[in-house]
Amino acid sequence: MGGRAFTPVFAVLDPLRAVGALAVVVTHATFWTGDYVRHGVLGSVLARLDVGVAIFFVLSGFLLSHHYLSRAWNREPAEPTGRYFWKRFLRIYPAYVVAVLLAMVFIEDNSDATFTDWATVLLMGDIYATDTYRPGLTQMWSLATEVSFYLALPVLMLLATGRSGARPRTRRVLSVVGAMCAVNVLWTLALQQRVQDGLATGVPGNWLPSYLLWFGAGIALAWAHLLHQNGRAGAVTQALASLGRSPGVCWTLALGLLVVAATPLGGPTMLAPPTEAEALTKQVLYAAIGAVLVTSGAFNAPDSRYTHLMSRPLLRHLGHISYSVFCLHLVVLHFVMWVTPYELFVGTNGPQVVGLTLLITLPLAELLYRFVELPAMRLRSLGRAAEDTTRTIASSTAS
Repeated sequence: MGGRAFTPVFAVLDPLRAVGALAVVVTHATFWTGDYVRHGVLGSVLARLDVGVAIFFVLSGFLLSHHYLSRAWNREPAEPTGRYFWKRFLRIYPAYVVAVLLAMVFIEDNSDATFTDWATVLLMGDIYATDTYRPGLTQMWSLATEVSFYLALPVLMLLATGRSGARPRTRRVLSVVGAMCAVNVLWTLALQQRVQDGLATGVPGNWLPSYLLWFGAGIALAWAHLLHQNGRAGAVTQALASLGRSPGVCWTLALGLLVVAATPLGGPTMLAPPTEAEALTKQVLYAAIGAVLVTSGAFNAPDSRYTHLMSRPLLRHLGHISYSVFCLHLVVLHFVMWVTPYELFVGTNGPQVVGLTLLITLPLAELLYRFVELPAMRLRSLGRAAEDTTRTIASSTAS
């Protein structure tokens, strides 16, 4: 049996998860406090901190596709699809269920939930079955979209890598990425509204086609990294590597793009629907922000100050608990607004509400990570020994 494909540990990317989670917490809390519309450009930037979702999606595209592409590059068989789905399930669902239970049981506005409501939420079906999400769980639309990507990824990687035993080619991988981008553009400019008009419920704007640009950016970066890692870098890949070794430039570019997204080019800052052109502009800008930040962690110089800083155990651990932060923060935000005298949409209590939400969410996220996420992830290897034995017997028989 051949050796296992080499997929490196990207330690610098762990803190980016924390950045994404913090951005999501801040944008939700400051929406509730009304800071979006009361602080000029800063308020508009606060509204655009939903870019944290784009960071998560680019990271997912990068890390998950890198594993597939790396195995194909080393002519290793792809991970069994059942095992891949099992690992994805353990990674997200146990913590998700805890968050759902907390929200549905303790948030008063959910007291009228029916059996159908419970089933829809537990199956992550809100974006398909309703246009009003349950209080305390409104952020979970992005998790449902991410699950759609998980389901699509094995097919996308089969298209990108081709037949078993053949090394993937740049043209093939980029053709898949290009097709993803084309579907995203077509969906946003021409199809989404037609689908919305034909539905009695559901939110097509939150479905996977609206975010293929973000996942595609991650896949393209994974391929570029693999080429660079194996000494096959061309001019574009070398340019990406140079950019990644200049993290200050990456973060400056990300901030500049965020400011551009906060202008009317990126659409309204509140809940008014954007035009098709505004929606696509925001998608492109967010894809670029996620891409340059992931580039800073994928192509970083190993001995740089940036690498040493971002690899510190505390920062990496914040990245490790970031998923729990994401799951719990809106339940905590409901609690904060319930027990404090702070009022909705007055625009004066943003720092206090953000601070209290984080102060409560972080220790709860630590508990959820230690007692739910970690035990669940230890189950990833169930059945692996039997699977490896079967593969060894098959290999010996074939030889």
